Amino acid sequence: MRRSFIAGSLAALGLGNARATPTPKKAFPPVPTWKPSFSQPTDAVIDRISYYSNGKKDFAVFCNGTCVILDDGLSDVDAKATSLKVLADILSFHPDMNPAPMDDGNILVRYNHPAVNVVLSTVAKAHWDEIDKRHLDGLTPDEVLITPLGQNKFDDFGKQALLGRAYMFMDAQSPEIIRLVRHR
Repeated sequence: MRRSFIAGSLAALGLGNARATPTPKKAFPPVPTWKPSFSQPTDAVIDRISYYSNGKKDFAVFCNGTCVILDDGLSDVDAKATSLKVLADILSFHPDMNPAPMDDGNILVRYNHPAVNVVLSTVAKAHWDEIDKRHLDGLTPDEVLITPLGQNKFDDFGKQALLGRAYMFMDAQSPEIIRLVRHR
């Protein structure tokens, strides 16, 4: 009797001959599954970011349209290093987003570091079916966002904000700077 109690105790602890059920490891950092099947025109994104910054800011543009706002006077090497670090920092921490409607009908998605995504209203309209169907795939596993509609319930504005953030996640996971824009 004593032997089976010890054997049962060891098995319950995952020791001895009994096999414990492995606990699945959660991926870190958590990322959404949505990778939009469409992109936005880079020149239009650059035009809008230049407009929103009144043409007074340098920024780096990543292949999916994420832009990192840069301090003035950085060399190309320093601008690229800074931009890569900013996206890595956003991905390493929880990527809080702060979407804002813009005067031209687009949405600007800001983060807790100097990076932004613009969601062009023309692109959103052209691809609304996918945005409407896949926006919840823009959440990371176990993520809960509270909106005025409730937990993980999004109006059209919120769905578009998740699209912008999906582009940021794509850029942060496979960072490729395609252009440095200088305000001078």
